[in-house]
Amino acid sequence: MSEKILETEGLSKHFGGLKAVNNVSIHVDEGDIFGLIGPNGAGKTTLQNVVAGTYPPTFGRVKYRGRDITGLKAHQVCHAGINRTYQIVRSFPRLSALDNVKVGAIFVAKLKDRQAHQKALELLEFVEFPVDPNTMANSLNTMQLKRVEMAKALASGCKLLFLDEVAAGLTPVELKDIIVLIRRIRDNGITILIVEHLMKLIMEVCNRIAVLCFGELLAMDTPEVVTKDEKVLKAYLGDSLLI
Repeated sequence: MSEKILETEGLSKHFGGLKAVNNVSIHVDEGDIFGLIGPNGAGKTTLQNVVAGTYPPTFGRVKYRGRDITGLKAHQVCHAGINRTYQIVRSFPRLSALDNVKVGAIFVAKLKDRQAHQKALELLEFVEFPVDPNTMANSLNTMQLKRVEMAKALASGCKLLFLDEVAAGLTPVELKDIIVLIRRIRDNGITILIVEHLMKLIMEVCNRIAVLCFGELLAMDTPEVVTKDEKVLKAYLGDSLLI
């Protein structure tokens, strides 16, 4: 049986009277590609932000590898072994692709400059970055930036990686490539949690899914089970799920 790498216990985040996340308990096993889905406003990003330390929870606990990390700041969570990418890519536009990746290796993994340089080159090769590593970030397209961001996150030495809407803005060919890359990352010992709207990606790569609606957990199981759940179909997926 796989070890639990991440657990939330009754996790809640309220903004005044708005219960953005309400009493959510999920667990992600080591080696999972775990999908977090739901309609807009369901609480997916808020849940991710609470786990990652962007927001403190109103109630509940977060555990990473059995350690209580509830309320840690974002940089502390990152140093503990959890890193993330963003739907809107957050690069350093006036740095090269190589130097963007070195940021993670130097400031999180604490590598010296020469080691960080070599690590960044290896990771750009791993994510199949298609142009010169010295290309400035502000001249890269969406797919190239997403690959840089994934390499930068991996440079931190994380063991749990959050991918937020990684398929957004990609062509069908680019989507196939990113699916291959997600699996490659998992096969190299990194557990993945994906927040995603594109069901094609979720169905192809995830072994387990949690569904949120209005801040509450509707279902958590394999894709095959979840996508046949009447509550899920009614709340979110509808009859056109497998398009």
